[in-house]
Amino acid sequence: MEVSQLIFTGVIVREKDRYSALCIDLDVASEGEKINEAIKNLFEAVTLYIESALESNLPIIRPVPVEENPLHTRAKDIVEKFNIKVSLQVHAHA
Repeated sequence: MEVSQLIFTGVIVREKDRYSALCIDLDVASEGEKINEAIKNLFEAVTLYIESALESNLPIIRPVPVEENPLHTRAKDIVEKFNIKVSLQVHAHA
C-alpha cells in the first residue's frame, strides 16, 4: 500500500548565535543552537501543527506572507533549504 505524503519547504536562517528554522508553506518556526537541532525541532513543530490542524478540522496550508518570507527578505542569511516530508497515514481508533 502506497502512503501519501505532503512535501513542504524548510529553510535555516543564521541568526547571531543560533539558527532559526522555518517551514515557509505552513508558517511554522523553531530554532536551535546548531543546524541539525533547528531542523529536528522544526520537524517536530510541523508534525504537531499538522496533527492539531487535522484534529481541529482547520486548514493546513497557510504560507508565510511574502513580505516576511526569508527567501525574499534575508536570502544572504539562509544557510540551507530542504524538503519536509510528512506521511499521511490514516489510523482508525474505536
